[in-house]
Amino acid sequence: MITSSQNPRLKLVRTLMGRARERREANAFVVEGVRLVEEAVNAGWKFQFALYSDGLSERGSNLLNRLKANNVEVDEVSGDLLQKLSDTETPQGILAVLEFAQLPLPESLNFVLILDQIRDPGNLGTLLRTAAATDVQAVLLPPETTDAFAPKILRSGMGAHFRLPIHAMTWEEIKTQTKDLDIFIADMDGISCWETDLRKPLTLVIGGEAEGASDEAQRLATQKISIPMSGNVESLNAGVAGSVLMFEVVRQRKHK
Repeated sequence: MITSSQNPRLKLVRTLMGRARERREANAFVVEGVRLVEEAVNAGWKFQFALYSDGLSERGSNLLNRLKANNVEVDEVSGDLLQKLSDTETPQGILAVLEFAQLPLPESLNFVLILDQIRDPGNLGTLLRTAAATDVQAVLLPPETTDAFAPKILRSGMGAHFRLPIHAMTWEEIKTQTKDLDIFIADMDGISCWETDLRKPLTLVIGGEAEGASDEAQRLATQKISIPMSGNVESLNAGVAGSVLMFEVVRQRKHK
């Protein structure tokens, strides 16, 4: 059992749960809780190791057995130490360090999501979760968007990271990837999404919470679209707006 806070594995976890730079340099990230560790196992993701404390739920104990059966290195940690590592108010007694990997982009793209200047963890996680639910083929993250593999975003994404190609790119790379697609940007002054044909191959751009989409995104876009709303509501947050538009794409494509 690990009982020292100076244990190398505990120190690595603390580092990875901090800044994006450390995650990139270590090529690894941390997932916490039974649900996320299960999702990683189900997706066949590569583990570096897992840590757990006494008092796991039955589901957590079953998960621990699966990890051991998959030859994942598993260490028990004293409960107080694991709780101090936790980024949640009610830790579930298990976390894992995973190797960073990008799922490959499909050869033929027809539904891409660009999340531009999204910095709120809840919004970014919600958008990734919705993207996975609406068959978005790839999510492209420009430099101004926060790291998608931060702990809060991983929790909010609820496993979307293991099913969805998520690629951080420069604007030049994004332009190359989306050159054959119509590019729709969410904008209050745009044409109603209900009156826009979203059945063709497209890229959907969702801008940030505070300043909206960047100048680079505006230049890339071929059309602005909006969500019709009651006159006494000024706007929706990025997570809700993006989710509405993604499901509108799905609705139109299923009712051709």
